[in-house]
Amino acid sequence: MEELRKTYNPKEVEGKIYKLWEKSGFFNPDKLPKRHKKPFSMVLPPPNVTGTLHMGHALTVTIEDIIIRYQRMLGRKTLWIPGTDHASIATETKFLKESGVRKSDYGEKRQEFIDLVNDFALKNKDAILKQLRSLGASLDWSRLAFTLDKKRINAVEEAFIKMHPKKGEGIIYIGLGKVVNWDVKNQTAVDDQEVEYEVCKDKLYTFRYSKDFPISISTTRPETKVGDTAVAVNPRDKRYRQYIGKKYENIKFVGVNLSIEIIGDPSIDMQFGTGAVGITPYHSKVDEEIADRHGLRKIQVINGVDRMNHNAGILEGLKVDEAKERVVEWLRSNELLEKEPEEIEHNKPKSQRSGGKIEYLPHRNQFFVSVSKPIPERKTKTLKELLSDAVKSGKIKIFPKRFEKVYLNWVKNLRDWSISRQIWYGHRFPVWYVPPAPTGDDLDYIVSRTKPGQGYEQFKDTLDTWFSSGLWTFSTLGWPGKTKDLKKYHPTYVLETGYDIIFFWVARMILMSQFLLGEIPFKTVYLHGLVRDEQRRKMSKSLGNVIDPLDMTAKYGTDALRFALIFNTAPGADSTISEEKIKGMRNFANKVWNATRFVLQNTKSKTQNPKYKTSSKDKTNLQKLKKLVKEITRDLESFRFHRAAERLYHFFWHYYADKVIEDYKKGLVSKALLFKFHETLIKLLHPFMPFITEEIYQKLPIKNKKTCLMVENWPK
Repeated sequence: MEELRKTYNPKEVEGKIYKLWEKSGFFNPDKLPKRHKKPFSMVLPPPNVTGTLHMGHALTVTIEDIIIRYQRMLGRKTLWIPGTDHASIATETKFLKESGVRKSDYGEKRQEFIDLVNDFALKNKDAILKQLRSLGASLDWSRLAFTLDKKRINAVEEAFIKMHPKKGEGIIYIGLGKVVNWDVKNQTAVDDQEVEYEVCKDKLYTFRYSKDFPISISTTRPETKVGDTAVAVNPRDKRYRQYIGKKYENIKFVGVNLSIEIIGDPSIDMQFGTGAVGITPYHSKVDEEIADRHGLRKIQVINGVDRMNHNAGILEGLKVDEAKERVVEWLRSNELLEKEPEEIEHNKPKSQRSGGKIEYLPHRNQFFVSVSKPIPERKTKTLKELLSDAVKSGKIKIFPKRFEKVYLNWVKNLRDWSISRQIWYGHRFPVWYVPPAPTGDDLDYIVSRTKPGQGYEQFKDTLDTWFSSGLWTFSTLGWPGKTKDLKKYHPTYVLETGYDIIFFWVARMILMSQFLLGEIPFKTVYLHGLVRDEQRRKMSKSLGNVIDPLDMTAKYGTDALRFALIFNTAPGADSTISEEKIKGMRNFANKVWNATRFVLQNTKSKTQNPKYKTSSKDKTNLQKLKKLVKEITRDLESFRFHRAAERLYHFFWHYYADKVIEDYKKGLVSKALLFKFHETLIKLLHPFMPFITEEIYQKLPIKNKKTCLMVENWPK
């Protein structure tokens, strides 16, 4: 019997063990032993190819690998699909920032620029795949996918065409003049979910458009008022009820002739400012909705480069902030300010990706997915109804359950999904037109995978990256083909991901799967929180508190990092990590190693006929072990991974090591019991600490030993 080294050295073990696993073929469900029959499938949330993995990714891999290893040991035919996300806007932004390349230098050389970004992405992709292996992820590498590979391009085009077979049909449409979130820095539209709001102090101005205008309005953006077409008041507001329905023409406001209608709308807050709001339909989504309800005119006064346009009169050409100052000066000189501006706090939008300013602007050629249009193939239900029904019916369970309410509330307020991005890296629209680019109501285009004829050019915009990610559970299984994998493994069993992308990704996958396949993409959603530092701060380079998972695995071993990440990490809650915590779990790994050395030194080479003592000690201990197995199994079945880890830690250290082993030294328990305890605990620990347990398993004299611990039977 081969003895263990005196000390455990992860660097010597981990690479060797991962090669053993890969050589066994057991990551692939098709190569598992015959007892593995009932399918169990998961997809890895594909990491963005913008850089290397961080602690959040490490937590994701840890939780998912725990799930898949546990299910594999139960005898399930486990499939865990790996892949990476091209993350179009994030990757292009990161490339431009790190390379110093200027996109404007490439003019018409679009493909040359895309090739540069792709090289950057693929280098990061290779690094990510190595990291996934180093974290012990038991992924089926034979099914590796990338959201921008040929199979996924085919799936994206098929999805788009099914959702929009031709102009005027399906649930995708071009919103002519519909307001979008315009990222001024990146010069592209972004979706509502890609807009962040930061609380900032700003001045609230109260004024009249002219001295004979009967109502004062309050706003933080006086520069946009040159684009106002109405003033909205609450119909219940007695102060203004008499003015509703009146129209005021030729109001001279900062050199612009305004035509203002007074309208009544129940959405207006009577307590904010004067209780009257100037409506600028093309520069506010709220105002746009009000304008659509009342059939108001819409005037654009700000362009895409953050300057005032030709409709802004004497403000034309000024930067937006300069225009604000000019308007305030004009209001003062014309004695229209009702009072001195008051300082208030309000939410200011910014781009999640670039950190730049978001301006609300109309865009002529922007594609949207309608969430409110009835779908004949789905019993005339809308996407909003399909999204809601999937969870309300219980077909999809979200864990922790409190997030179901969060999800349903978001669906209730969901707007149409803006899917056009004015960037180059990503999936092109399978849409073609005859130049010049179509604009206005006479928009004409053809939806086609290939060029429909001479003179046609493909739309230059790319699809929102979440469009391709939304197909992930089934595009990775061969859709749009009717493959065996798709039939066997879809819907997937569980989706595990961070709560911060429940709207970005989870909802989009439900949307896509319900529309395209008519079924849910997964049965359960398990959400984890953010990984913070020991002071519960978000990790960031600016704070200097980033802990690199690779640095920690090199220093303390992968098992120590994994166990530290899951320990005290409740579902859906933010958790903390520190080097001290990881170091503590390295000590636990050493405890497991040293206990193994003791067991191997004190048991025979084979335990063919284990004999337990007839004393109450053995009986009590066996009952306790059986109870532990039951509790760990229950914890894993109910996604309480942190509880299982904590039970194992305390039981191994404080009961097994401190009591059972000590009792064995005193002759109070049998060798058979000692070995039974150790073998069982190594199996229970395997999903959490796969490397050290596999190395130990290979050395234990177990009867009918399997090739690998990962296909051993789960203890009963």
